[in-house]
Amino acid sequence: MGIDIIGMGLIYVLFFFLFFCVNGRELELARTGVQMLERRSTAELKGEKFHFFNVRSFGAHADGHTDDRNAFLKAWNEACGSTGKVELLIPKGTYLIGPIRFAGPCRNVSSITVLMKGYLKATKDLSKYEPSSGWIEFRWMEDLNLTGGGTFDGQGFEAWPHNKCRVSAHCKLLPTNLKFIGTNRTAVQNITSLNSKFFHIALVNCKDFKGSQMNISAPGNSPNTDGIHVDRSSNVYISRSFIGSGDDCISVGQGNSHITIAGIICGPGHGISVGSLGRYPNEKDVNGLLVKDSIIIGTTNGVRIKTWADSPDSSEATNMTFENIIMINVKNPIIIDQTYCPFISCSLKAPSRVKLSNIYFKNIRGTSSSAVAVTLKCSQGNPCQNIYFHDVHLDLSSGNQHATSSCSNVRVKYSGTQIPPPCD
Repeated sequence: MGIDIIGMGLIYVLFFFLFFCVNGRELELARTGVQMLERRSTAELKGEKFHFFNVRSFGAHADGHTDDRNAFLKAWNEACGSTGKVELLIPKGTYLIGPIRFAGPCRNVSSITVLMKGYLKATKDLSKYEPSSGWIEFRWMEDLNLTGGGTFDGQGFEAWPHNKCRVSAHCKLLPTNLKFIGTNRTAVQNITSLNSKFFHIALVNCKDFKGSQMNISAPGNSPNTDGIHVDRSSNVYISRSFIGSGDDCISVGQGNSHITIAGIICGPGHGISVGSLGRYPNEKDVNGLLVKDSIIIGTTNGVRIKTWADSPDSSEATNMTFENIIMINVKNPIIIDQTYCPFISCSLKAPSRVKLSNIYFKNIRGTSSSAVAVTLKCSQGNPCQNIYFHDVHLDLSSGNQHATSSCSNVRVKYSGTQIPPPCD
């Protein structure tokens, strides 16, 4: 009988590791080695090359005190310069990391998986970060997979007092925990982001992004710690994640299309938002958003669309649906605000030039902590068009009286249950 060489190789490696490895860390390496060989065998059977890299092999200390940035960069450069299917392992351990860019294109790599099992801590020294940058950035690559159950800890507590963006329009932006720029076909799954100095995750100019099973957390009073911000991206699917922060759980900015948000548990924070829109010149339209099957708990807003007054240019946000959403003790469960101003004062010389149309609110139920559960404050210069409410039931959390609605510059088409009652 013939002998299966790949099968015998697996048995040999398993025997070797189990015989010589006796403590927990070594057993973890054993399991990783076997899993790597199994994946390699599958790739080889398909005629593909498989290459495996471990940051520890490039000098990462994993002691939580030594900056391992250079070791990570060396490992990335080797992985990105390789061929075929590539896996970059960050094993369990605590790593102190300064700002780092994992940049492509990785021209001869068919796919690259970053298996992040470690606990990464961002350096607290703000002088090491470039303005408006990310702590960890992935740039200009295709077929990236980030997974592994690891944690990205932005250590933002000492940075938050330096954030002036809530009071100044010309503030210095602090670093985002994870930033994806110009990536195609990216999958992020089973990671944790903690206490980012600014946004936790940002997508800029990305296509075909899937994020799921993410755990994002920062205190409710931490400034501008949006869970996920999406900007100028298309075909984005975010699902099955827990997000609590000091700002929007998810914010959908300008220039986006075909965005789906599903199965999110949001709170604390400012809810799930579109915008803010209309602040800067030459903003692109938003077209195609679906937010569904989610729970929003104890936030200052539920589902919100926010645009600035006195917009420098015209733009449009259209074809947006919010459905099957439960609100629990939310201050403003449904809100359109076209006079958005997060500062002490803003210019109100002209109404917002962002046109809102074809917006659907379906099967939204739960409780409001404010007397006005539905606020539709549309632009006087561009009244909202084609706004639909179907089966909305929002009671006051106190249970003492009925919630109300407030509307301006909009005509709403209602069907099914309507609590609070429609605007007159």
